[in-house]
Amino acid sequence: MNHLLDLGSRKFWRLVGRPVDLAGEHSWLRAPVSRSSTVADGWLAAEAAHHGGTVDDEVASTGPAAGPVPGLLPAMTRLDGPAFDAARLDPRIRDFYEHTAAWHMEVWSGWSPLFWPAGELIARLFARRVEQLSLPMRPLDVAHGMDSRVRVIRDRDGEQVGAAWLRTLRPSGRYVFSGCYSARRLPGAVGPSVHVAFPLESGNVQVFLRPAVGDDGDLVLESPPGRFGQDGAYVTVHDGGRDFAARVPLHETFHLYRDPYGVLRTDHELRMWRTWMMRLHYKMERAR
Repeated sequence: MNHLLDLGSRKFWRLVGRPVDLAGEHSWLRAPVSRSSTVADGWLAAEAAHHGGTVDDEVASTGPAAGPVPGLLPAMTRLDGPAFDAARLDPRIRDFYEHTAAWHMEVWSGWSPLFWPAGELIARLFARRVEQLSLPMRPLDVAHGMDSRVRVIRDRDGEQVGAAWLRTLRPSGRYVFSGCYSARRLPGAVGPSVHVAFPLESGNVQVFLRPAVGDDGDLVLESPPGRFGQDGAYVTVHDGGRDFAARVPLHETFHLYRDPYGVLRTDHELRMWRTWMMRLHYKMERAR
């Protein structure tokens, strides 16, 4: 039954998508995929092999074996361009992205009553089973908190080409998110975007987030409405020996800021077209 559900979903995205050449014209959409239905962290080795490189071992945070604390991006300057200047960011926001593994996060969630039934159905049929994009459906789902690990993917020259952000629920250890983060420039864009890919069996979900700096050094990341090839959300699948991609009307906004008490926080909203689906709020504290 599960195999038929997964196969049916790939056929659906093939039907609504378009053929793409991930090795050529549409290489901006090439991203890690999972070789099995359960995602977790099983895609990391294959992604490192694609780049001819390695995956960093998890480093100790204290003691003689302590090493550099990895981040989702090696430097926020990777996003610099005509519309973005990392030097204007609040230093704590820069530190969060450049040394993410040093930070502890608490999360609260709320669903729109309109979209909650669909979210619960997807969670039951797919997300929890494949251990990917398993969004919390109820506030108590994350009452015990989440553990967060960051593992850096390097190319053959030792340069960071991606970072896996692996988040699991306490105390079960069940995966909630398993994403690959990097900076990537879309065709014709004036500057790089934050690129997040969530591997799935024979495909993935990808989001290109446009960065902006607020007046107080806040960071806003947004996947707005637009055309194929612009910032936004995409689904890619490999089916019948070919690759297909579809732009989906799922839009996100992340607002990272320091509150009046000096605490780093994030407001995260997911929308379907113009209607909000889910809101999450994160409190971030440097743990080490």
